[in-house]
Amino acid sequence: MPKRERAMVPPAEFRSYYGRPVLKPPRWASPQMPGYLLLGGLAGASGAMAAVSGLTGWRSLARAGRWGSLLGAAAGSAALVEELGRPERFLNMLRVFKVTSPMSVGSWLLAAHGTLSGLAVAPDVVAPAGPLRLPGPLGPAARQVGRGAQAALALTGPALATYTAALLANTAVPAWHEARRELPFVFAGSAACSAAAVGMLAAPPAEAGPARRLAVAGALLELVAERRMTDRLGMVGEPYRTGRPGLLMRASRVLAAAGAATALLAGRPRGARVASAIAGVALLGGAACVRFAVYGAGKVSATDPRYVVVPQRERLQREADRAASSR
Repeated sequence: MPKRERAMVPPAEFRSYYGRPVLKPPRWASPQMPGYLLLGGLAGASGAMAAVSGLTGWRSLARAGRWGSLLGAAAGSAALVEELGRPERFLNMLRVFKVTSPMSVGSWLLAAHGTLSGLAVAPDVVAPAGPLRLPGPLGPAARQVGRGAQAALALTGPALATYTAALLANTAVPAWHEARRELPFVFAGSAACSAAAVGMLAAPPAEAGPARRLAVAGALLELVAERRMTDRLGMVGEPYRTGRPGLLMRASRVLAAAGAATALLAGRPRGARVASAIAGVALLGGAACVRFAVYGAGKVSATDPRYVVVPQRERLQREADRAASSR
């Protein structure tokens, strides 16, 4: 038998010119941008929780949701302005509306949701026992406007909770763009967990039943979508499994599962307040971990040429195979 010839060409290494990455890494500064991702999801899901709770008669939970929505939107706006560098840049985003631009849509969503959240707390501020009393019919009118604004949060809340996934997936960063199918569901589940945490921390345990159910549903959605995402991405999903992003992603799974399990225990009369507090802290920690993990994985995938070159070559090869098979 002839001897096997030794390959004269060494295996290719994925390098770029002068050692520079193929893509520029995201220039968003940490922790402002991951914090904005977290706060936007919390504000949106809390607003939706407030709207549903108000319509179904869970008053304490509705109050917790609308204040969580307002504070989350305010803090998220501050984080975005800090990221942009100058406040007028955010105002410039509101000069036009481009449906094809996730940043433009998101800016308008944040402004609309923040305004509605501010109006939604009017029943708490101008109530007969509240800190502000308006003369004559102004008080009842303000409370009526607040109730209408709270109901409108059911429209802006889910959109605000998930649009940041479209914002990331609309970039060329491999770990974000390739995850465009599952990332909205990951963020939706994470946002639901954070809103449920607000409800369990702020509302009495006896009136936080819907928040506990929301915590379980959000944790399941987040865990299933995240697992499907990392499995489907293959090599591009490596940044979600390794390094600091991988550690944060594993921590988010543990915290989400622990928070959901503890939320079920919070429905029992004995130790309900302590269990609610533990579940709320765990769920908030898990939501923060998953946002920082996704952000960090994107930065890693943008700096390594393999995650750009290999998927492109595989797509070209699949197209060539389909063209050859159709002949």
